[in-house]
Amino acid sequence: MTPANEIFFDFVCPYAWRGLELAQVLRKAGEQEFKLRHFSLAQSNHEDNAGKDKPVWWLTDQPLAEAAPSDQKLPEKDEAKKRHMAFVQSSLLTFLAAEAAARQGEEASWDFSLAVFRAHHEDNKPLNEATIMEAAQTAGLNLEQFAADREDEQGLRARLRSELTEAAEIGVFGTPTFILPGGEAAYFRFENLTRDLETARQWWKLYGEVLNADAGIATIKRAKNRPAKKA
Repeated sequence: MTPANEIFFDFVCPYAWRGLELAQVLRKAGEQEFKLRHFSLAQSNHEDNAGKDKPVWWLTDQPLAEAAPSDQKLPEKDEAKKRHMAFVQSSLLTFLAAEAAARQGEEASWDFSLAVFRAHHEDNKPLNEATIMEAAQTAGLNLEQFAADREDEQGLRARLRSELTEAAEIGVFGTPTFILPGGEAAYFRFENLTRDLETARQWWKLYGEVLNADAGIATIKRAKNRPAKKA
């Protein structure tokens, strides 16, 4: 069996969604193996972690829910904080659900993750409980087992914490970040989506060529007034 690549992703990221779709095409064709790994952009970009060698603010330390907000209008600063916490909580909720889905096997993990991505980025649905349950049904999960596994919040948080710790040690900063079997790693930002096998082959080959080129290419970033060509 071909050694597995790893792909670090965050459900909020459209580029990660496109990267996962590409990886799914290649793995379904039996050409590449990919291992799903979680990475939190909310944690990576948090102001308390700016300039730190290691995170001090962890997504896994945050509450899943707070008391229902009142109708009282809050000062602008507090409103911004409330919106940020809502984002953090929805992100954590989805990650923990994905960890629970993964307990039903690798294919269940892929099916659930892609169902969430498609609901959020294709159908514009929020990352909330309704979307999670819809994704679980779409993925064909055993819903009783899924519910039972989600009750093990401590265990799910521990598993997520382990992945976020490893991502920090590797130096992941954006999604999707692919880790090749040899240890090479890079963020690969996809502006376009493909579910076509030949296109996926070409894009994956391009990634490997850039990553391993003797030129030591570290960054390619388009000028803001020269957008990527649409597929």
